[in-house]
Amino acid sequence: MGIKGYKASKDNTITNGFKLISPTRGTGSNMGAADILEVYSIYGQQTTSSAELSRVLIQFPVDQVSSDRTAGTIPAKGNVNFYLRMYNARHSEQLPRDFTVNVMAVSQSWQEGHGLDMDGYSDETGDRIEGSNWVNKDSNPAAKWNLPGGDYHSSSYIAGSTMPNHTFTFKDGDEDLLVDVTDSVEEWIDGTQTNNGFGVFLTSSQEAYVANTLGADSQNADGSSVLLNTAGQKKSFYTKRFFSRTSEFFFKRPSLEARWDSRIMDDRGSFYSSASIASAADNINKLYLYNYIRGTLKDIPHSETLKVSLYASSNNTPVGNVLASATAGKYKTGIYSASIALNTTSSVIHDVWSGSLGGEYKTGSIKVKSLADSCVLLANDYNQFTTKVTNLKPNYAKDEVARFRVFSRPRNFSPTIYNVASTEIQNVVFTSASFEVYRVVDNETVITNSTGSATRHTFLSYDESGSYFDLDMSLLEPDYMYGIRFLFYASDGWREQSEKFNFRVEKR
Repeated sequence: MGIKGYKASKDNTITNGFKLISPTRGTGSNMGAADILEVYSIYGQQTTSSAELSRVLIQFPVDQVSSDRTAGTIPAKGNVNFYLRMYNARHSEQLPRDFTVNVMAVSQSWQEGHGLDMDGYSDETGDRIEGSNWVNKDSNPAAKWNLPGGDYHSSSYIAGSTMPNHTFTFKDGDEDLLVDVTDSVEEWIDGTQTNNGFGVFLTSSQEAYVANTLGADSQNADGSSVLLNTAGQKKSFYTKRFFSRTSEFFFKRPSLEARWDSRIMDDRGSFYSSASIASAADNINKLYLYNYIRGTLKDIPHSETLKVSLYASSNNTPVGNVLASATAGKYKTGIYSASIALNTTSSVIHDVWSGSLGGEYKTGSIKVKSLADSCVLLANDYNQFTTKVTNLKPNYAKDEVARFRVFSRPRNFSPTIYNVASTEIQNVVFTSASFEVYRVVDNETVITNSTGSATRHTFLSYDESGSYFDLDMSLLEPDYMYGIRFLFYASDGWREQSEKFNFRVEKR
């Protein structure tokens, strides 16, 4: 499974909205400890042309992301995507529709603060409360934003020089926010820009119209709090709310989610001889070398080129000349792979892995299948399967990364019965299979399948023993029961399988 989540390290809502009990603006208010984040634009509520705005500031521990990359927990740049996830919080007030928010990198550091009041804006920063607000980036009166409402990187994106600008459009209004912010995160990891998090707010074309900031209207009682916006709207967009990082709802807290295709597609258990009925790409088999040293994957400690060579078999031993060979590359720590094609009538071959310095590291045995053999069981011949997680445990620790082994066979498959029956039941290996995880108590999906995503972050790996996937239990809230369901790609598309597999996550 290629998912790693990072919870927000701080967040806050800042506003220049009018207070409930007075005609003054709450520009000094802080809501850094509230369990809700809010974005709105209100036009003409206080006066016929007053403008009130609310914006979100949110930051994530990118230093931890960088450390995880160094440790090999997440892939290198170019092999992983980062998504900002913020979850809709339902409320009884008017919800905007057909609106777009900016997700822009903040250009100055800011304090989160301890304010709570999101109605009367009574928690103002100063001696009693620290934190950022509409005018100031922290509780120091001299620490002002360059512009009211926060400072953001707004230049056109030039990699290594400026920051990208992201947007997300809500059609109905009650959707969660999910936006690809990979370029921004990579700039922070590279150190070309300082991580001050994101600002989330309506685009200028949808924030409230303001003709000038020096007029006589009551909206300009504090000239420093109102932004000139002649491209804005003379209507309101209120109010979009998200759960904050202090929400009691574990799965609704905002996160920065790393997603990548982590599949190992090892064809050792489904190696096919090349055939003219298949394309060049379909005749390719992928083989892997796993360098376990005392139970731990370790890199081979030699700077040399690895290759795999295929040989015929006699008495379970490689014989004769090399049938085919290919250069191997490093997949990740201790794992190497090579792509190779072979046209052979042999039913068994051997793969020999060696280095350019002359050493042989591993010799394996492979059963060869034929693409032209009508007796070969193919997943596409069926659409319903009997599935089992063969190593499922009832409980897992919250800091555990567990591997789940998946066995599948066609539900209505009737094999030919020979005089001597085989005790081995054929396991179908799916090249396209995905899983998702739901919380049993309320059936809420907490890890969604990635069948429609290019990242394929919930696709299953496979090797000679069948399909499998790894699940990081830190993604799940402890003390709950969870279920796993599978989707397999068969002849008529993606189909959810009927079996469900339950387990519990414990704090231990």
